[in-house]
Amino acid sequence: MKTIDDLIGEGQVAGKRVFVRADLNVPLDGETITDDGRIRAAVPTVTKLAEAGARVIVASHLGRPKGAPDPQFSLAPVAKRLGELLGRDVAFAADTVGDSAAATVDGLADGQVALLENLRFNAGETSKDDAERGAFADQLAALADTYVGDGFGAVHRKHASVYDLPARLPHAAGGLIATEVGVLRKLTEEVARPYAVVLGGSKVSDKLGVIDHLLEKADRILVGGGMVFTFLKAQGHEVGSSLLQEDQIPAVQDYLERAKAKGVEFVLPVDVVGSTAFPDLKAKAPTSPATVPVDGIPADLIGLDIGPESRKLFAAKLADTATVFWNGPMGVFEHPDYAEGTRAVAQALIDSPAFTVVGGGDSAAAVRILGFDEKAFGHISTGGGASLEYLEGKTLPGLAALED
Repeated sequence: MKTIDDLIGEGQVAGKRVFVRADLNVPLDGETITDDGRIRAAVPTVTKLAEAGARVIVASHLGRPKGAPDPQFSLAPVAKRLGELLGRDVAFAADTVGDSAAATVDGLADGQVALLENLRFNAGETSKDDAERGAFADQLAALADTYVGDGFGAVHRKHASVYDLPARLPHAAGGLIATEVGVLRKLTEEVARPYAVVLGGSKVSDKLGVIDHLLEKADRILVGGGMVFTFLKAQGHEVGSSLLQEDQIPAVQDYLERAKAKGVEFVLPVDVVGSTAFPDLKAKAPTSPATVPVDGIPADLIGLDIGPESRKLFAAKLADTATVFWNGPMGVFEHPDYAEGTRAVAQALIDSPAFTVVGGGDSAAAVRILGFDEKAFGHISTGGGASLEYLEGKTLPGLAALED
């Protein structure tokens, strides 16, 4: 897989129109960006290309518009923030492949940067029809001379700008993708042991594939978040009104049995914090949280976080590790009454001597929202879904497209 350093050395950057497929899919509250982590992650590659004399055309999706322009998903606020972080003006095109995009790109001088409007405003971006996707990729290719894939959070999608476009232009991986792949290889090839994986989030069904694959890789798997109640139910515990995927209980029981046979330690909470009602995440008004052991969850309790004894247990299980991968919060961290489990896991990663990887998505958001220093972790991924699919052993279309 070529990198942007290879492109620079081959003379395919200076004075050239370089299309950078970034992942700028940031959360917005109206036009206010509430977490700019993905924009900051894109800055090094864009800066390197601009300083090498490229005419940089940045493109990304944001949210899930229905294949047509939708003002609530406009990248205009992102263009402003990207310019602030780059310390240079970023021209913004009001469309993806129309008159505005063509004029904006034509107006670039060497070292200047433009951002196209949301790629998903065009139905061809996400189409399952190869011809429709290819037609959109042809239009995008007409804007550029060279392609740089740097949107790791989208490489598991077979989308026009991720999969089809690299085939139409000289291409290479940006610095972010090169870093992400290097980190993930440390989690799958010649892993330093003990190797612990911490999984959270709401649904166990979202993690089935990665659990299945990690049973062959990990030494310990720690489970929290809403998904843990399916595990507890599989062990015979009552889980009250907590999130439960009953149809996944047989699969979970199979995983627990296989883990025991393979000597993989499954670590589940011993207590949980919950309430009789789901908290208001906007008002964040105080609730009346209750802490109960996992063998004593009342029928009306909704489990919303791991409890204090579980936090101690999880920290102890991470203290002697050499490698840790964490994906998914331990509870409803957005509310202060149910953030302590997630906070404890983040702190345990910091305190551990291990090489620690935060697997993107809500985990990365939690690190920032809870005020942790991102530099205290070995790596914070920009792609939760992409990281999980890589760890499942799947071929990621956006990475395959960058291979020579």
